[in-house]
Amino acid sequence: MKLYDELVARGLIAQVTNEEQIREMVDNGKAVFYIGFDPTADSLHVGHFMALCLMKRLQQAGNKPIALIGGGTGMIGDPSGRTDMRQMMTPETIQHNCDCFKVQMSRFIDFSDDKALMVNNADWLMDLNYVEFLREVGPHFSVNNMLRAECYKQRMEKGLSFLEFNYMLMQSYDFYELYQRYGCNMQFGGNDQWSNMLGGTELIRRKLGVDAHAMTITLLLNSEGKKMGKTGKGAVWLDPEKTSPYEFYQYWRNVDDADVIKCMKLLTFLPLEQIAEMENWEGSKLNDAKEILAMELTTLVHGEEEAEKAKEASKALFSGAGGMENVPTTEMEKSRFEGDGVGLVSLIKELGLVPSNSEGFRTIEQGGLLVNNEKITDKKQQITLDMFEDDALLIKKGKKKFHRVVVK
Repeated sequence: MKLYDELVARGLIAQVTNEEQIREMVDNGKAVFYIGFDPTADSLHVGHFMALCLMKRLQQAGNKPIALIGGGTGMIGDPSGRTDMRQMMTPETIQHNCDCFKVQMSRFIDFSDDKALMVNNADWLMDLNYVEFLREVGPHFSVNNMLRAECYKQRMEKGLSFLEFNYMLMQSYDFYELYQRYGCNMQFGGNDQWSNMLGGTELIRRKLGVDAHAMTITLLLNSEGKKMGKTGKGAVWLDPEKTSPYEFYQYWRNVDDADVIKCMKLLTFLPLEQIAEMENWEGSKLNDAKEILAMELTTLVHGEEEAEKAKEASKALFSGAGGMENVPTTEMEKSRFEGDGVGLVSLIKELGLVPSNSEGFRTIEQGGLLVNNEKITDKKQQITLDMFEDDALLIKKGKKKFHRVVVK
């Protein structure tokens, strides 16, 4: 099976501008393609996972990826999928986020020997002359068509700023610049980016008289149609400082039964034949499939060693097998727990097990909090030094969240 057919079989492709031409380019290593990443945080997250895996697949087939960091468009903010205006960031914050992205992307993409590029659209957007830009680009965009675009329609009721209205022009101009500078002939993006991407192909056709192509990637949704990659604590990040390898592993280990095979197809590099064998697995075999999924993805993002540690920690907590050294652990001063100690609800909030005190109280009310395997029923429970066993305390929230506190 050639690459394009595999992408279709995995369910990765949503829309394309010209299937025949794109198939020929992708299958024969002729695509110089880009995916844009706006630096709105200092880490990539699970929402970017699809794009990174796709870049890796295409690079392995001889195509050349360009990771475009939106240092310039990040100064505006993409209105796609938003009901409010994005917070504006300082140039320093944007640069810091860009630097963090490159480190994380290098796990997926080989940037050596010109096999891939990372470029920043600030290089051309920040020095644009406004009047010249309007004269060069403005005539090629119909305001009527722009307002029909889904990304703008969603915002019209609450109000769309002129700042954000420019985003489509900026993204289209990116494609135009990348085509001229690097021979970039294809753009990939999320399905919610389709209007912006067509703006780029049309600008290139009108200005240069050549065809460029666009392909959108399926959004990573669960069986209920909700975006994946969120937990009670917020986004699932690729940065181990923001989401530990153990938490990352557990997120995939605990996906709904209905989503396991889809995630396998979209995100792992396992052969489709191997995944097909798992489609009929049920009961404990389905748990084996979830372990394989979690192991594959954690290895991809954090490396095999960290993935093995996460797996061991998971086994230690759920089956009593293996050591506790890889369980998420926080070290605290012994003096904090002397006397009256620390309020349990305050502690679990500090550890990130709950987002707020009210959520902590609610968890206790519902019987979902255990300390050293003892169910807690008192919402005012204090954690004192005498509760520690060998200077360690194990807190369990619900069925699947664990955290160990060690005193020194």
